[in-house]
Amino acid sequence: MTKKTLTAALAAALITAGAVAAAPAQAAVQLEIPPVTGQSPVGREVLHLVDGDRVDPWTGKGPRELMVSMYYPARTGGGSTAQYMTTEEARLLLRGQKRDQPGAAEMVSATKVNAKAGAAPARGRHPLVVLSPGFTLPRGLLTGLAEDLASRGYVVAAVDHANESYGTAFPGGRITTCVACDKVKDGGLAKVAEGRAKDVSFLLDRLTGPRPAWPYAKMIDKSRIGMAGHSIGGNAAAQVMAEDRRVRAGVNLDGTFFTPVDGLKRPFMMVGTRSGHSPGGVDASWDRSWPKLGGWKRWLTVEKTGHLSFVDLPVLGAQLGMVDPTAPLSGKRSGEIPRAYVGAFFDRHLKGENEPLLDGPAKDNPEVAFHQP
Repeated sequence: MTKKTLTAALAAALITAGAVAAAPAQAAVQLEIPPVTGQSPVGREVLHLVDGDRVDPWTGKGPRELMVSMYYPARTGGGSTAQYMTTEEARLLLRGQKRDQPGAAEMVSATKVNAKAGAAPARGRHPLVVLSPGFTLPRGLLTGLAEDLASRGYVVAAVDHANESYGTAFPGGRITTCVACDKVKDGGLAKVAEGRAKDVSFLLDRLTGPRPAWPYAKMIDKSRIGMAGHSIGGNAAAQVMAEDRRVRAGVNLDGTFFTPVDGLKRPFMMVGTRSGHSPGGVDASWDRSWPKLGGWKRWLTVEKTGHLSFVDLPVLGAQLGMVDPTAPLSGKRSGEIPRAYVGAFFDRHLKGENEPLLDGPAKDNPEVAFHQP
């Protein structure tokens, strides 16, 4: 899939965001991320990380920078409700998809979340899961998945890679925009996945090294690390695993493999749209990659979904009564299915728990098909 067709797919799938953009007429609506399914309250802190050993690949000047939202199991009580994303990040997201209207950014930014900023961390050591968003998209759109994993006992690092999203807010009010959008040519998204692999290895160094950047880093069990990503973030998960053995298990949510998968012998799961990612489907990279995955593996597809059915957008759009006719799975199910299967995957491979959900089709999830070509 070329950059042009990928961008077109994103634009088409983002009809839900168009619903959000049309929402000022429904000013009484309070958008919200659904309640978490785990037992732990969720805390959140935000990190700004600077890799002084690498120049930003898109601007060609200045060090590589990341913004990271750290979600974690918290103690009950304390902290203030975290912000979904800044108003400017929401405005740039909607403008990038040509969906911006007066009041839309404020509504998206004000989405109610479960996480509490500054909440005291729970005791104990916990597996770490890194989340990477799709190209042009902010990490905030992975909030529902991140919060749910944290409620199930994971530390979660959701990453914004500078200059690869429509808008990322940095300390002091500085905003980076999608410089990469003007530089990535057809077929050049491999560079994005390769760069993100380096970003994640740097992040792991800063979270698990001798002088960690996060004050609660002792929560992390560095022997149990996984990664999941949406779109190019899913490709990046495989790329990280190929280069960094600290990452034990990975998930690709509807992402094309722009970089090849070869000899990966650790657990990996692919979850995508039924229309685009069934065997023999539009995205041939999944057929090419499947036989090269040498460890535990699963190939799942979800019917009635589109490319953005695996992030928060359809969940929020449904709260405004909007449905994408090209991806009619309900917003409720669009939120529930990725959380259930990604959570089960990491419970199995980072916690060693028995997860029958991953063994085959389930009557409670008739939308999900298992493929073993």
